[in-house]
Amino acid sequence: MRVFVVNSGSSSIKYQLVDVVTEQVVLAGLLERLGQPGGDAADHVAGMRVVLDRLGSDAASIAAVGHRVVHGGSIFTAPVVIDDEVVAGIEAVSALAPLHNPANLAGIRAARLALPDVPHVAVFDTAFHQTMPAAASTYAIDRAIAAEYGIRRYGFHGTSHQFVAGRAAAVLGRPLESLKLIVLHLGNGSSAAAIDGGRSIDTSMGLTPLAGLVMGTRSGDVDPGVLLHLERAGLPVAEVDAILNSRSGLLGLAGSADMRDVTAAAGAGDADADLALDVWAHRIRHYVGAYLAQLGGLDAVVFTAGIGENAPDLRARALAGLQHLGLTLDAERNAERSRAPRIISPDDAPVAVLVVPTNEELAIAQAAATLVG
Repeated sequence: MRVFVVNSGSSSIKYQLVDVVTEQVVLAGLLERLGQPGGDAADHVAGMRVVLDRLGSDAASIAAVGHRVVHGGSIFTAPVVIDDEVVAGIEAVSALAPLHNPANLAGIRAARLALPDVPHVAVFDTAFHQTMPAAASTYAIDRAIAAEYGIRRYGFHGTSHQFVAGRAAAVLGRPLESLKLIVLHLGNGSSAAAIDGGRSIDTSMGLTPLAGLVMGTRSGDVDPGVLLHLERAGLPVAEVDAILNSRSGLLGLAGSADMRDVTAAAGAGDADADLALDVWAHRIRHYVGAYLAQLGGLDAVVFTAGIGENAPDLRARALAGLQHLGLTLDAERNAERSRAPRIISPDDAPVAVLVVPTNEELAIAQAAATLVG
């Protein structure tokens, strides 16, 4: 069974044709600068025609189309087959993700036009975290205001967290339903999730992907009073937004959003870069400790995404000083370069530490295939 996975941006279409039985990518590609001079296509509709041309005879093998949708609000708690009512629902929550949902919808509309005879499935970044208890998802603000504007913790990277948790259970040789896991999705965008028996019970991102861990350009957690202080100082809302989303995180602290640049600078003696890594790791340890308490025990910590999968020194830095919680690394295992899911803690460690590569496209394809049978 082959599923065509579409991840549509405001001016791009990233796509894969995935065989969900063999888990192999049959074809993959990217269209960029849609609607711009010199771009790959005039708009998403024209772009999808280009993609179909690239697919050629493989287009006939598509059993379903899986679409990544960033925000499902409180409406969508699981993948759904797309119809006009679902499109309207995605539009209704687009105010919660104004940079992402409209772009996702553009890809959905274009793909439905190009491939009208196969089912289309929306898979939401937020859906996995809908199992969080109210105590974890509720902000302590005026209830009427929260209800009117849909303000609550939604969480993101849900597709990745769910996929990685399942693969971690396979590595450990235990049923997912029996495990208490902390998954650390560490990349340019980063989030932590507490997963109890396969269900998300807490996560670091909130109403938007700005909250939580230190990221490439995003601040992660800050005192809300910082925003008010900057606005009272005369900075317009758009400028404060740009500071926290685009000019903070590693970029704001060390001058680069690329963790490779920051670690190289720190190794060369740059004090700002070294502090940036300390702040980054401090925030991770904060969430590991908090989630261990929320879970009431811990079977494994799982690293994933670009940094989590490929930076052994940073994995060690993130867990430094947590030996009293049972978290230790085997230096040789941690240093190993591999694309395979693996355990990097000693055999006798009270809590396992794993590296599990994420694959959000495969997860979307599997979700779509499961839904359409």
